[in-house]
Amino acid sequence: MQYGQGDSSYKAAGELPGIEKLVDAFYRYMDSLEQAKTIRAMHQDDLSEARKRLSYFLSAWLGGPKLYSQHWGPISIPKLHRQFPIDQSARDAWLLCMQKAIAEQDYAEDFKQYLLEQLKVPADRILMLQNMQ
Repeated sequence: MQYGQGDSSYKAAGELPGIEKLVDAFYRYMDSLEQAKTIRAMHQDDLSEARKRLSYFLSAWLGGPKLYSQHWGPISIPKLHRQFPIDQSARDAWLLCMQKAIAEQDYAEDFKQYLLEQLKVPADRILMLQNMQ
């Protein structure tokens, strides 16, 4: 399968139910990993809204329905994160949580690798833009 074409990545992730499962695992790791304490502190105590927003963002980002923009309008990932002190360790913690969450999903191994590599792009972009401020 060629990921990144049409809705192939969205389907490989299990569509919205699969993405929600990934996001639940991601936030579970954010809640439990020592390395993620700093990024967890950037969130509200109740993660319900964050879970929904990340799930809806990933839906469109992976080629599925544009649920985020349907509910909240257009999104600028760098602008949204500008308010947070994101440094290299925060970027690494975010990716660590995502790596662990991806690893426990029933995704094809090549999709797991593809997805993690693709998620590094916005993580690196946010870090780069933070460093420019």
